[in-house]
Amino acid sequence: MDAQDYQKLEEAIGQVWDIAISFGLDPFPVHFEVVPATIMYEFGAYGLPGRFSHWTHGRAYQQMKTMYDYGLSKIYELVINTNPSYAFLMESNSLLQNKLVAAHVLGHSDFFKNNAYFAQTNRHMIEGASVNADRIRGYEFEHGSSEVEQFLDAVLSIDEHVDPNGFIGQRTAKGSRRDHEKATKPRLSSTPYDDLLSLDKQVPPEKGQATLKRKFPEEPTKDLLLFIATYAPDLEDWQRDIIHMVRSEMLYFVPQMQTKIMNEGWAAYWHARIMRELNLPENEYLDFAEMHSSVLAPTRRQINPYYVGMKIFEDIEKRWDRPTEEEQRVLKRPGGQGREKIFEVRSLENDVSFLRNYLTKDLVDKLDLYIYELRNNEWVIVEKDWQKVRDMIVDSMTNFGRPYIVVEDADFNRNGELLLVHKSEGKELDQAYAEKTLEYVYRLWGRTVHLVTPVDGKKVTLTYNGRIHSRSS
Repeated sequence: MDAQDYQKLEEAIGQVWDIAISFGLDPFPVHFEVVPATIMYEFGAYGLPGRFSHWTHGRAYQQMKTMYDYGLSKIYELVINTNPSYAFLMESNSLLQNKLVAAHVLGHSDFFKNNAYFAQTNRHMIEGASVNADRIRGYEFEHGSSEVEQFLDAVLSIDEHVDPNGFIGQRTAKGSRRDHEKATKPRLSSTPYDDLLSLDKQVPPEKGQATLKRKFPEEPTKDLLLFIATYAPDLEDWQRDIIHMVRSEMLYFVPQMQTKIMNEGWAAYWHARIMRELNLPENEYLDFAEMHSSVLAPTRRQINPYYVGMKIFEDIEKRWDRPTEEEQRVLKRPGGQGREKIFEVRSLENDVSFLRNYLTKDLVDKLDLYIYELRNNEWVIVEKDWQKVRDMIVDSMTNFGRPYIVVEDADFNRNGELLLVHKSEGKELDQAYAEKTLEYVYRLWGRTVHLVTPVDGKKVTLTYNGRIHSRSS
């Protein structure tokens, strides 16, 4: 893009904004910036500008940049969920591509602002991530970069195990953790003789009353990061602080993981309609149609969120605009409410409820969403029942596609050991990966760690005690 193109792009973005508002979109104000590929892929790898350094971010950058250099993939834009939103456009994009991207960005920003799952996200996370990075650099100076990196390795190995709803509430203040523990939970045993040493402090049960062991936590908890940050016996304050920082950033990303199909589908739905209102010259309109088709191209390897999300929104709009006689009679659907309905869906749903409620038999057939398997270099349909197909897709997105692990007992064997349970629903873990992760959890918890998970169809307990791995049925 040359200087004249930049001027044209600025004018086009103003037109795109006006059209988006006329359609009823309500995005945050958006700051657009055109950046070279190296900056775009750095932001893509880190997730946020100014985020803390770690070798996993560098690995992601190298993978993305290599794919771009070989022409195998390309990031056209990156938009940040903040108020105002920040959108980065690729310098190597054509003027037409950046017009489309700007329209797409406004769809995302509208989704960020109005979808219920984003309501509690930090709208100033760029500043927050920068503050976190500064604190971590300070810890590297104080404790050594190698020590901090190794600790981050452990924390990032379980960073997806958070709960957006929380389980403890607000973070406890520095210096008050031990008082908090004394007031709210049973003491975790640190030696086999703790019970004997505290006999004089125990109140004997009344006659005929059984003595019950109180489990902690009383109910299984999903937020492994917050639990460890709050209750791990031997962590230093700086280590707890790092866990809280990683958790706060992960909570920022969770809604994006929960709404990938909806979010991309909503942005694709609107960029198509906005671009049609720009009165493009015929040659540009043909180029736009080609770009739009490439973005929506379906594949049998995985779901294309742009394609599936947009088609579901279009189907909802059509069905609420022109309901069948049965829908009018049974569901009392009056018709003419398609646009109103898709805005309602945009506000209330996540991918799981979106697919469960609005992925119909007709759509499964039309979108060719059957379950395929590659056999002898040919794709073969292995599941055609539309409800099973829908349920399999939904199941794959439960807990945003991550293993569902809960803390079952933090004083297992009355020795302060940590018992985790994998709520598998028949899905097995990669054993080598699971064992390596247990080593990282041991690094954080400081005591023996157990994980109950299915292996070859049977429940087993994987254990790591700081020296060796073991397995029991």
